[in-house]
Amino acid sequence: MPHLTLEYSANLADAERIGALCSELAQCIDAQRDNGERVFPLGGIRVRALRCEQYCIADGRPDAAFMHANFKIGAGRSDAVKKAAGDALFAVLKQRFAVEFERRGLALSLEINEFSEAGSWKHNNLHARLKG
Repeated sequence: MPHLTLEYSANLADAERIGALCSELAQCIDAQRDNGERVFPLGGIRVRALRCEQYCIADGRPDAAFMHANFKIGAGRSDAVKKAAGDALFAVLKQRFAVEFERRGLALSLEINEFSEAGSWKHNNLHARLKG
């Protein structure tokens, strides 16, 4: 972990733009530090985007759009660290869609979900590969 999943309305952006956003968000996650130490392990970072073809937003106007980001992290980080990470990720989203926000109805949202290791199973060799 951490995993960031984006859900967005099909009318918001094309695949190339969303791919670039995924890369930028992954870099933002990797840049998070607490007392000079990485907050999230590089080998655990995942950013993925799910384009929603069917949706209805607010009153159903066809130009309305949305993006919701769900940031799943393991338990144990301080509230200050979680807030800093959330603020940094949300700033990227707001900056990337500032033009759309000015031109049409747009709902951007981000939530952080923290879970216990007791409820998570993993089989991952990325951490070891990134060390070498």
